[in-house]
Amino acid sequence: MLDDCHNIDHLRERARRRLPAPIFNIMDGGAETEVTLRRNTDAFDDVKLIPRCLVDVGHVNTATRILGQDIEWPVYCSPTGGSRYFHPEGELAVARAAAKAGTIYGLSTASTYSIEEIAAASDGPKLFQLYICKDRDFTRALIERAKRSGYGALCVTVDTPVGGKCERVLRSGILDRQRVWPVSTVVGFARYPGWVLKRLGMGTAGSLANFAEPGGKPPRLEVFGEQLDSSITWKDIRQVADWWSGPLALKGVMSAEDARRARDVGVTAVIVSNHGGLQLDGAAATIEALPKIARAVGDRLEVILDGGVRRGVHVLKALALGAKACSIGRPYLYGLAAGGEAGVSKSLNILRSELVRTMQLAGCPNLASIDESLIRRPA
Repeated sequence: MLDDCHNIDHLRERARRRLPAPIFNIMDGGAETEVTLRRNTDAFDDVKLIPRCLVDVGHVNTATRILGQDIEWPVYCSPTGGSRYFHPEGELAVARAAAKAGTIYGLSTASTYSIEEIAAASDGPKLFQLYICKDRDFTRALIERAKRSGYGALCVTVDTPVGGKCERVLRSGILDRQRVWPVSTVVGFARYPGWVLKRLGMGTAGSLANFAEPGGKPPRLEVFGEQLDSSITWKDIRQVADWWSGPLALKGVMSAEDARRARDVGVTAVIVSNHGGLQLDGAAATIEALPKIARAVGDRLEVILDGGVRRGVHVLKALALGAKACSIGRPYLYGLAAGGEAGVSKSLNILRSELVRTMQLAGCPNLASIDESLIRRPA
């Protein structure tokens, strides 16, 4: 029961029980040794708070504006691909839950529902996440579709010149059409016949519809990997900025030098992200990279923290270290697998209520009162 889930880890455990192991590992796994995946969350424990007292926190205001859109609290749903792997309603359920929670939903290029289907399902604030494809005409077509569909911001992911090596997924063999599945994978699916029946056709890619298979079949999600371009440079970002002409974020920025350079090519926000530990194993945790980036860009760019957020107190710490907002991926996917749209709403409500309580306990009645004075510096 969702009522028994009181934190994100509880939702994760419920998701684990409801999904075949090979599918849960797509959601939960990281690159290689998974040290960066783990560190993203563990590093928050190294940030210690010094709360203030005797502050009127009878009313807490969490509203903010990010990426050109007003939201009710400084957390939004980061784009994640293939959401129908985890629930039949996939991205539709997440978009509706995000709108109800008063925040942004980010749709991935590798979504299983299309740009237009998500726009029709939710009138809440949205952004479209773009991978610059080898086919630049198709890349521009994606941008135009997002414009026509009313997406308020564009986010370009820049940390995937090649795909990361997720060994949990590689061992299962489920994304390799040339390989015979190992017995453990077959058994893993056989234990969940209901899941298999409900997910027939789930691997098609909604936003990549123009890349049709021979015979007009819907495109596979693997098409996304085939379109990754390892040759993109700052020149390509400038081109995208010109095509888009609106709030534009770079997702996957981990160095202050890159953050400073982003402003010069038309970017309005940087998302401090290591792709949830799915790309370069051994990369710093995002909360570790955040302070230097925030100091480097000041008020010239919006800074968003992505990766490792599992608690409301993590959000507070990120804001205190210079982020204007946080984005989450796995937390809402755990909710999606645990209970569809209601599960996503549960995950968002957990984080929002934790954030409000944490702000009250720290003596912060609004977001403007959250700053570095809350953070204890090492001797």
